[in-house]
Amino acid sequence: MSQNINQNNQNEINYLRAEFVFSDETANFVNPPEPNIGDTVTIIIRTAKDDAEKVFFHFDKLPAVEMEKFKDAGRFSYYRTYIISIMATASYYFSLYKNKEIYYYNKKGLSLHLEREYDFKIIPGFNVPDWAKGCLSYQIYVDRFCNGDSSNDVLDNEYIYLDKPVVKSLDWHAPVPEDDTCNFYGGDIQGIINKLDYIKGLGVEAILLNPVFVSPSNHKYDIQDYDYVDPHFGVVVNDGGRVLSPKENTNRFAAKYLKRTTDTINLEKSNELLAKFIELAHEKGMKVILDGVFNHCGSFNKWLDKEGFYERAGGYKPGAFANRNSPYHNYFKWNSMEWPDNEDYDSWWGHSNHPKLNFEQSSTLYNKMMEIGRKWVSPPYNADGWRLDVAADLGNSPDFNHKFWKDFRVAVKSANPNAIILAEHYGDIAPWLLGDEWDTVMNYDAFMEPVTWFFTGMQKHSDKYDGNLLNNAYAFEESMRKNMAKFSIGSQLTALNQLSNHDHSRFLTRTNKTVGRLPSHGHEGAWRGINKSVMYCAVVVQMTWQGAPGIYYGDEAGLCGWTDPDNRRTYPWGREDQLLINFHSEIAKLRQKYKALKNGSLEYLYNHHGILSYGRWNNEHRLAVVINNKPDKEIVTLPVWKLEAIDNSEFIRIMHTRNGSYNTSLQNYKVINGNIEIKLDEFSAVILVQNCE
Repeated sequence: MSQNINQNNQNEINYLRAEFVFSDETANFVNPPEPNIGDTVTIIIRTAKDDAEKVFFHFDKLPAVEMEKFKDAGRFSYYRTYIISIMATASYYFSLYKNKEIYYYNKKGLSLHLEREYDFKIIPGFNVPDWAKGCLSYQIYVDRFCNGDSSNDVLDNEYIYLDKPVVKSLDWHAPVPEDDTCNFYGGDIQGIINKLDYIKGLGVEAILLNPVFVSPSNHKYDIQDYDYVDPHFGVVVNDGGRVLSPKENTNRFAAKYLKRTTDTINLEKSNELLAKFIELAHEKGMKVILDGVFNHCGSFNKWLDKEGFYERAGGYKPGAFANRNSPYHNYFKWNSMEWPDNEDYDSWWGHSNHPKLNFEQSSTLYNKMMEIGRKWVSPPYNADGWRLDVAADLGNSPDFNHKFWKDFRVAVKSANPNAIILAEHYGDIAPWLLGDEWDTVMNYDAFMEPVTWFFTGMQKHSDKYDGNLLNNAYAFEESMRKNMAKFSIGSQLTALNQLSNHDHSRFLTRTNKTVGRLPSHGHEGAWRGINKSVMYCAVVVQMTWQGAPGIYYGDEAGLCGWTDPDNRRTYPWGREDQLLINFHSEIAKLRQKYKALKNGSLEYLYNHHGILSYGRWNNEHRLAVVINNKPDKEIVTLPVWKLEAIDNSEFIRIMHTRNGSYNTSLQNYKVINGNIEIKLDEFSAVILVQNCE
């Protein structure tokens, strides 16, 4: 419902009927929705039947064009115009006239005052991979998912990391310690291979891996070697050397780690295992997206070689930490000239184990990273894209950042035109989504944040509770409209919509509305007071909203956890919530069956305190979703006429969640005077569908 007009029951004869007006960038209203340069594009908008006196189309800086009414159908009139031979990126909006009043329409909705930041966008030549639109992904933090090969496990005292010896957990289900820096559980690529049938059974269409390249950490965001998969995740063929004694606190004697991570055969066999994994995933119809950390590397990296591993291994060029004349000297920005062992280099947020890469001063490094971008999406690996870690941080200026990502896009797409480029970014995404840099983003502002606030009142780290945002449907819609306006349609349909991930508390924990972290509340506190019914409702939204839903491993099995590191608990094999798993699988089947959930329009139906309802539709199906996030039963009159449903037709309920469970029993609802009346249980969700005639 528009928040700007028609809120006071104005006379319908004198005022434009706001709730009838609708257009968006999907194929329902823009054809083609992702045009190429030179294409002719058809633009459509609908109004209440015979309501508007005139409708105009405003395209960028060109004169307004009056649109032709080409169809009346049911309650609506439809207007269209054409953009002939589109050549450049442009924005557009509509103006509608009635009784000498001018109304404006864009992604904000219908308004008496035009706000151009909500304008629709057309970016000719920006074609996001079709497979990624609405794609259901599964994010895996490799060390914590499944141990398929114990021979490659990190061993106690194998090496020193951040001044502490690493530790191998002997109990897969042992709680993650408060200081998880040096703790390893043994998950690996073979473990993922062993569970591919399980992942496929969830309805997953793409697997998103946290970093897998050589690195001393369990998270592997401090990469040691971009050219190879870590043998601790891959294959250790040539083992040898010894671990450190309890009294040794230097990596000078970490011979086993040196052997495992620098031996060429170990590295090549580990790469082969990744290639095999991707091939097997492809055979099962799933894509694989890799995590790329290009802003910074790790202090263990062979270019810096702070620990001296590569110097002692032999056969490698000298690292820049010990040798001022290293060929990698300009890969880093130095703040002093004191060698050997120069500790004074730029790092990411002051973390010395994350040296910032100095692309501006090294064309060799620049070209190397373009090569890395191409390598892993090319044969024999054939990965299907990159997730870009802290992508907006790369470089030392905004101009250089944009140059890098423009070149990176060319490099990756030249090697694999169907590869997705998915960036991590907090804040304004618009400058990077103009068609020549990123395809899309991890969708914090236009999904995770508003969904979390509405359902739990919690901030995504569980660091804050705001009762004013809990069940605030108006704030939810306002936030969604504002932030979704920054996307073009291709970026929107591929935006990664997660409830949880490796950087934030588990969504199920947020349902307890408890502010805290692991040190303050302990492991058990993450489970205490949770509301699984709310989790079911949130998953319904995740699986039916515009974008690409992403499951963080274990969420589907009922895993809880505070923010990092507790959100990185091991997958609870043998202790899963099987009902919740089955629910994810069933709702994923609905996404596959009803393509409107992947590419259809999205229209708000009836939103009220604690109630969310919206529709998704294309030319095949209409779907209505309604959520009650309150502890009381509700009766909701759902205006499905907004989805162009006609009177006396029927919708069928295909999913119903309540009491921490779900059912898929069918129930019919007749459309009377454009509406459906639905009785909602407390903390429940309903999905209804109707075939288009």
